Amino acid sequence: MSQTRHVPVMLQRCLDLLAPALEAPGPQPPVVVDCTLGLGGHSEALLSAFPTARLIALDRDKEALRLSGERLAPYGDRATLVHAVYDELPEVLDRLGIPKVQGILFDLGVSSMQLDEADRGFAYAQDAPLDMRMDQTTGIGAAEVLNTYAPGELVRILRAYGEEKQAKRIVSAVVREREKEPFSNSARLVELIRDSLPQAAKRTGGNPAKRTFQALRIEVNGELTVLERAIPAAVRSLAVGGRIAVLSYHSLEDRLVKQVLAAGAANTAPPGLPVVPERYQPRLKLLTRGAELPTEEEVAENRRAAPARLRGAQRIREEER
Repeated sequence: MSQTRHVPVMLQRCLDLLAPALEAPGPQPPVVVDCTLGLGGHSEALLSAFPTARLIALDRDKEALRLSGERLAPYGDRATLVHAVYDELPEVLDRLGIPKVQGILFDLGVSSMQLDEADRGFAYAQDAPLDMRMDQTTGIGAAEVLNTYAPGELVRILRAYGEEKQAKRIVSAVVREREKEPFSNSARLVELIRDSLPQAAKRTGGNPAKRTFQALRIEVNGELTVLERAIPAAVRSLAVGGRIAVLSYHSLEDRLVKQVLAAGAANTAPPGLPVVPERYQPRLKLLTRGAELPTEEEVAENRRAAPARLRGAQRIREEER
């Protein structure tokens, strides 16, 4: 897997959003956290663009940590790489003795490496074992989900996480087929999805298996559950003046990020107060108007950027104790 294939999404915009917090003078070097290290493209750019910054980078994928470790080795002890899921950020910072940080970046979804390594089973375009675990040392893979979950639960997952309108048809076919022989590889699932969809549904939205694969991946890795904990925890880890940038790749992630940032930027005072007490004042200032999208040029260069949505916020006030 060559690292040159990995093009970080909306890179310059992420750097621009975080820059004011990472360039501000302070008694200590600024700390920036890359919560989703992947192949280290964003991390390398952060270390290069902000030469005084210290980087803490998290990933649950040990292979990603190994490859990124080689890539970031020239930066020496400015980079600390940690095997952790991003909702564990408070514990990681606590362990490292870092009370607050100046910048946080999330690049959600699947890393290029996981999509490009055929044997991980993330991609529907090539036959591979149905695994999809980002951390292959723990949890159950996608095949086990398909083979053991109750039909109603599978329908719920496909609808909720894949926004798949044909969930019932697909699940009926899965249940029928798994009784003959358990699922183990992605090609059989892709073929089954193609065969079970009506013609009209196959004509729109790219590969018909895309939504089912997304749903299975989110379920296997508990992505939305983890994200629900991770974004509020990240916001609490920011120092006043610190900034957070989050790249999402589907509407469920983006909605969740939007809700947390909007809640932090809201005035929570009961209506009618002549003066709003400190504890009701907003903690965050939104830095993006809605979600920002990649440019047409970027999408032309890197098709994986197409669904990206970027949101940013700045901490403007301490949490009330």
